[in-house]
Amino acid sequence: MRLSASLFHIAFITAVLLLAGCSVTPSDDFIPITVKNAAQAKAWELQGKIAVKTSEDKFSTNIYWLHQPAANDLRLTTVLGTTVLSLKTDQGMATLEVDGKIYRDSNAQDLLKAISGWSIPLESLPLWITGQIGNNDNIVSYNPDGTIKQLISHDPQANWSVSFLSWHHQSGALVPKLLKIERENVQIKIQSNQWTAVAARTK
Repeated sequence: MRLSASLFHIAFITAVLLLAGCSVTPSDDFIPITVKNAAQAKAWELQGKIAVKTSEDKFSTNIYWLHQPAANDLRLTTVLGTTVLSLKTDQGMATLEVDGKIYRDSNAQDLLKAISGWSIPLESLPLWITGQIGNNDNIVSYNPDGTIKQLISHDPQANWSVSFLSWHHQSGALVPKLLKIERENVQIKIQSNQWTAVAARTK
């Protein structure tokens, strides 16, 4: 089953109204911390925007992502804060909620593609969002300040080209502000309005 076109239409229309990122209340279970580099952050929160363009669809909306070593909470929201898509992973199980329906699978990336048709490299995104690279990534070029400008990520289906269009300081670390990820007829842009390194609150 593929995600209904109504979601794309809703997300696209509301995105036209976006003048600034819509904040999602951070989890009370975490507190902000300061790090010297993003790799030191075992957990982090991202608030920003995501735009996906394929040969069939085009939409842009707000994104909230709470990333932990063994769990993720990723949400796409409208300008009014309404969640249009929620993808959570925990201990190897992925749960996708959209259009009032819930789907589950052991692989979040496969689940998202099966239901929505979106080809998004979810497993690599946490590294790229924090300016890091994985085992399948080769850096093509650097900026004059030493930050990564572009890399190629090898994938069995088709390689991804990742461009780090701008960087900014957040939580004491230098992290990407704008990413462009593309291959063949898929283009994904992620804008980080706020990246926060967090740690579990002591109970």
